[in-house]
Amino acid sequence: MYMEFIKKGLIIFIGSIFIAIGIHGLLVPYGLLEGGALGISLVVHYLIGARVGFTFLMISLPIFMLAWVYFRTFFYNGLHGMLLSSFIIDIIAAADWFNEPIVSNATMSAMIGGLFIGVGAGIMLRVSISIGGTDLLAQMLAKKLQMNAGIMIFCFDIFIVTIGSFIIPTAYLHLSFITVFTIGVTTSVIVWTARQKESVTNEIRV
Repeated sequence: MYMEFIKKGLIIFIGSIFIAIGIHGLLVPYGLLEGGALGISLVVHYLIGARVGFTFLMISLPIFMLAWVYFRTFFYNGLHGMLLSSFIIDIIAAADWFNEPIVSNATMSAMIGGLFIGVGAGIMLRVSISIGGTDLLAQMLAKKLQMNAGIMIFCFDIFIVTIGSFIIPTAYLHLSFITVFTIGVTTSVIVWTARQKESVTNEIRV
């Protein structure tokens, strides 16, 4: 039990580092957006300079209160991921590691940023941890409506980047779509491979 706690804590830490680098090292330098609560947090950051992690935390807290009342499992599986990732996102921003863009091309930055964020989210989802935000809201809504959670999250993401691109004219919509698509594919592949590995392991044991 103790080792499992340490393992999950380490996975959250590593996943949060990937997400933070994707945001501050690849999306922010070009004013790009992504979906979910992080996308809303980026819009607020571009508008008033608020910290992305703190804004993400403020957006996520009411959603977690809702999860506590109606979907307690989602609450427990996401709370620690949300708290640690919010903290690490802002710590990396405060460290000012990215004075210059990591990638010199905005399109490549959108793709690689999506890859980093997708890896971070994916390795956490492999151990049933979500960082929450609007993804958590989409999961709860999908469960309530008996819909595919992945489709619901994708719809939320597309809606957020579309609205965000109107609010932030420099956040080109097609680049944000690239980021959202890359995140979705990367996350899905990581989670799928983990389930395939688990399935093979169970068959061997049998």
